[in-house]
Amino acid sequence: MHDPRLLLDPATDAAAKLRRRGYVLDTDRLGKLVSRRSEVISQGDQARAQSKKAASDVQAAARRGEDITGLREEARQLKVRIGELEEEQREVETELNELLLGIPNLPLDELPDGATEEFAEEVRKWGTPPEFDFEPLDHVDLGERAGFLDLGRATKLSGPRFAVFKNAGARLERALAAFFLDIHTREHGYTEFSLPTLVTRQTMTGTGQLPKFEEDLFRTGVAERELFLIPTAEVPLVNLHAGEILPLEELPLRYTAHTPCFRSEAGSYGRDTRGLIRQHEFSKVELVQFVEAEKSREALEEILSHAETPLQRLGLAYRVIKLPAGDIGFSAQITYDVEVWMPSQQTYREISSASDTGVFQARRANIRGKGKDGKRGAVATLNASGLPIGRTLVALLEQNQQADGSIRIPEALVPYTGFEKINKDGTIS
Repeated sequence: MHDPRLLLDPATDAAAKLRRRGYVLDTDRLGKLVSRRSEVISQGDQARAQSKKAASDVQAAARRGEDITGLREEARQLKVRIGELEEEQREVETELNELLLGIPNLPLDELPDGATEEFAEEVRKWGTPPEFDFEPLDHVDLGERAGFLDLGRATKLSGPRFAVFKNAGARLERALAAFFLDIHTREHGYTEFSLPTLVTRQTMTGTGQLPKFEEDLFRTGVAERELFLIPTAEVPLVNLHAGEILPLEELPLRYTAHTPCFRSEAGSYGRDTRGLIRQHEFSKVELVQFVEAEKSREALEEILSHAETPLQRLGLAYRVIKLPAGDIGFSAQITYDVEVWMPSQQTYREISSASDTGVFQARRANIRGKGKDGKRGAVATLNASGLPIGRTLVALLEQNQQADGSIRIPEALVPYTGFEKINKDGTIS
């Protein structure tokens, strides 16, 4: 959550920055709420001081044997006034917090203008998209022909946008998750967590999913208890330290987890609704870092490289783009998208987003830093997909299909799968 003083400071130029991402900041309303809160707090402090003096006056008059009826009434009225001011303060702070919780992060100046991916800046490409001397199939046709992907039975179980894998498909899913986690924990220094996938409203608010995106989330509850299904492991990983003070000398902290993720995918249509590109439930390995605020931009380049490493080991062609200001996520101040080549669509599609949220999430989740010298320091959070299992599987199947109908398994993944090839009939070898 933003510091309202910074939003109102002309030097911050917050209104102009937010306009770049399509958000109009109501500075008049914000200014009036901040001003009224200060006034009410000041009036409350004055009333409490007067109340303390009135109580003292009542006691002194009583000791002198004087009539204290008037003084008692004055003291009573001051207590009523204090209660009224405290209630008004709560109301003003509630309205102010609701306004602040709906304001997205400020985009960095380096981002290109624009509201869609067409305005993104290409940073680099890696690998060469495969060329085929036959008509390549998409991942749905490949998986269903070989019998390891069953979308029909998934629909029977849960409705559209779910998947059932079996045999080689299920083993590939398990292998990819282990492969990603081993890279990130053994080589990149991440600590692995096993996490709840049901979290509280407060937890969702800490990372910015609530209140703005409530309609896009899956929610459940028993009796009076309300819980949300996580859209990404970023949510519980960041909130592990909600309300805590982190020793700055222990930063950076690098965390990872493999979890299911749940998303409504509202607004998806066309080619995205076929197969595994946009599912209501999918699994993903997530990367999160906590760093000193002034080091977050440098850390973004690092976490981006960590997300790219598994793609390079698998030999999957991809590119990296810097998103325009109007296309970054609510909590981000800058985002790189990693897009993997999809032969069936003859284009690059997003497989990972690496974002620097600055201090935005840390402020919302009340995560602070403190050095050995006792001085306070701001903490920044970063996140990246490292990687989603389903979309990686799509790219792997499509980029590695062979003329005989088989699918080659990348050499780096073979120790995890236990097989080198999925044959056209679904057998492995």
